[in-house]
Amino acid sequence: MIDADKHSPRFHVTEISNSAVTRQQALESSFLSVTVATLLKVAELPRSVRRSIAVVMDLGLCVLSVCLALSLRTGSWDLLNSSVGLVIAVVLPAWLVAARLRGVYRSIIRFAGGRTMIDLAVACLLLSLPMMTIFMFVGVQNVPRTVGVLQPMLLMLLLALSRIAIRYALVDILHVVRQRGGSRVAVYGAGKAGRQLGFAIQHDGNASLICYIDDDESLDGHRIDGVPIHSTNDIGDLIENSRLNEILLALPSIPRSRRLEIVEELQAHSVKVRALPSMANIMDGKVSIRDLREVQVEELLGRDPVPPDEELLSSAITGKVVMVSGAGGSIGSELCRQIAARHPRQLILIEHSEHALYTIHMELKERFAKNGETEITPELANISEAVVAARMMERYRPQTVFHAAAYKHVPLVEANPISGLKNNIFGTYHCCIEAEKVGASRFILVSTDKAVRPTNVMGASKRICELILQARAIGRSDTVFSMVRFGNVLGSSGSVVPRFRAQIEEGGPVTLTHRDVTRFFMTIPEAAQLVMQAGAMAEGGDVFVLDMGQPIRIFDLACSMIQLSGRTLRSEDNPDGDIAIEEIGLRPGEKMYEELLLGDNPLPTQHSRIMRAEEVMLDWPELSKILATLGRALDVGDLEAAMAVVQRAVPDYAHSLPANVSIPEKNHRTAAG
Repeated sequence: MIDADKHSPRFHVTEISNSAVTRQQALESSFLSVTVATLLKVAELPRSVRRSIAVVMDLGLCVLSVCLALSLRTGSWDLLNSSVGLVIAVVLPAWLVAARLRGVYRSIIRFAGGRTMIDLAVACLLLSLPMMTIFMFVGVQNVPRTVGVLQPMLLMLLLALSRIAIRYALVDILHVVRQRGGSRVAVYGAGKAGRQLGFAIQHDGNASLICYIDDDESLDGHRIDGVPIHSTNDIGDLIENSRLNEILLALPSIPRSRRLEIVEELQAHSVKVRALPSMANIMDGKVSIRDLREVQVEELLGRDPVPPDEELLSSAITGKVVMVSGAGGSIGSELCRQIAARHPRQLILIEHSEHALYTIHMELKERFAKNGETEITPELANISEAVVAARMMERYRPQTVFHAAAYKHVPLVEANPISGLKNNIFGTYHCCIEAEKVGASRFILVSTDKAVRPTNVMGASKRICELILQARAIGRSDTVFSMVRFGNVLGSSGSVVPRFRAQIEEGGPVTLTHRDVTRFFMTIPEAAQLVMQAGAMAEGGDVFVLDMGQPIRIFDLACSMIQLSGRTLRSEDNPDGDIAIEEIGLRPGEKMYEELLLGDNPLPTQHSRIMRAEEVMLDWPELSKILATLGRALDVGDLEAAMAVVQRAVPDYAHSLPANVSIPEKNHRTAAG
C-alpha cells in the first residue's frame, strides 16, 4: 500500500499532463479546422464577390502604403493630420484607374504568378505618374516630395506580398489538407508539357504532385517550383517509397517505340498510368488535367504508325465524286472524315443504320461543309439490294467508290450464315457491277485478314468478295478494282479492347477465349489511310496488305490493360490480386492466329509499309456460275447447298458451324437468314 501511495501522485500528474496535451491538440485541431473551413468558403465564393474583396483589400493597402511612406519620410506615426488625408484622396482614385487600365482584377489571385506581378508593377508605375506630378513636381504643402515615389514602391511591395500570402493560403495549405490520404502522382517528363501539367495539378487541388521523373540524369536532384526531379534509374524504389498511386506521362512528342518501353517498365509496379495525347492534339500549346486519358492500347503495339503518303491519299479523292458504303461504321466513318478533309467535289454517304448515318453526317457538316468545297450527301439505303445499288450509282455516278458495308462480327455471322453470306457477297457484287456500269474509275473493297484460309462464315464471305473484284479486274474492265486486307482495328465496334476496359472497370474478371490467341492490330485512322492509299496505287485486281509488325498475344494485352489501370493481376502466383483473367474457350469459327497472305512472296509497292499479294483467283465465267448457284440457295434458305458452294469457291475454307445452327435436310427449306 505504501509503495502504491508513493507512486499514485506520479500517475495523477501524468494523467493531468496527458489531459492538458490532449486539450491543446484538440484546440489546435479545432483552430486548424476553422481556418481550413474559412479558407474553403472564401475559395468557393462567387467570382464577383471575390473581386470586390480584392478591391477593398487593395484600397486598404493603398492607405497603409501612404501611412508607411509618410512615417518613413517624417520619422513619426501621425495619422490624424491633413497631409495623410490629402495623399489618400489622391491615391485611391488614381489606383482604381491604374488597376482598371492594366486589368489587375481580371487575374485570379490564388493562381498569381510572374505575369500577375508584372501587371501589378505596371499598375503601380501608372500610379506613380500622377503621384510624382502632384507631389514631386508641383508640390503640396506639408507633404514631402519623395512621397510621390516612395508610396507606389511600398504599395507594389504590399500588393506582391498579399498575392503571395493569398496563393499560399488558398492553394498550398488547402492543397495539403485536401490531399491527406488522396491520390499521390508523379509526372513522367520534366519538359514543357510536364511542367505545364505539374502546375495544373498543383492548382487543381484534386491530386498531390510528389515529384517529376525524367530520362535526363543531369536533372536528377533539381526542383521545379519546389517539386523534386528524379531520374528513371530508381523508379521502382521511388514508386514504393513515395507511395505513388499514379504516374502521368507528359511525353507527347516521343516515338511510340520509346513510349512502349516506358509503359512496359511501369507495368512491373502497381501504379495507374495515364498520358497526355500526342503534341498534334495539343493545339493551343497549353496542357490541362482534362487532356489526360488512359494509356491507349495503340501505345502497346510496339510499332510507330504507318506514315501516310499525302499525294496517294489525295489522288483519287480531291475534286472528285466519292461514294462510301457503310459510311456509319467504324472504318466507313473514319474514311469519310479523311476523305472530306481532302476536298472531294461531292461525298455520298451510304448507310443502312439511321442513327449511324445521322451521326457521321452531322459531324461532317459541322467540320467540313462550311468551306463550301465539298457537298456532303447522306443516303439512307441498303446498298446490298440490287435495285438500290443501281439507283445510287446511276444517280451520283461516282468516280471513286469505297465499299466498307458488311456484316463483320464473326459470332453473329456464324450464327446467321445465310444473312451474312447474302449481305457481304451480293452487296459487294451489286455495288461493283453497278459502279462498273456507270464508269467509276476506282472501286476499293475493305477486306479482312480473316479472308485468308478462313475458318468462319464471315471470313469465307469476304474471300468470295475478293474473288469477285479480282475476276472483274482480269476481264479488262475500265474500272480499277482493288481490295485492302488488314487485321483487327482498335476501338472499332466489337473490338476486344472496349470489352476488356469495361470488364476491368467493373472489377473483372477479364474473359478471353484462349491465352495463346494472337492478333494483328492497327488503329482506325491507319486502316482508313491504308484503304485510301492502296486504292490510289491499284492497277486492277490488287490485294493490298499492311506490314503490321508482330502479332500481339491477347493474354498479354489483357495483362497490360489490368496493370495500367492501377490494378494487379490475380493468379496462382498472386492470389490476392485485384482482377483475374478467365479463359472461356474459342468461339465457333475463331482462329488461334490470323494471317494476312495466302502466299509467301508479297510484292513491294511505292509505299514502304504496304505490300501487294499475288494470289489464286477465278475467272469471271466460272465465278459467275458459282454466284448464281449460291444466290439461288440463299434465296430459298438452303444452308447446306449454300455452304457447299462456298466450299467450292474457297477450297481452303475450314467449315465449322456452331451448335445452334443446323444444316437442314436437302428436302427441307428454312427462311433466309
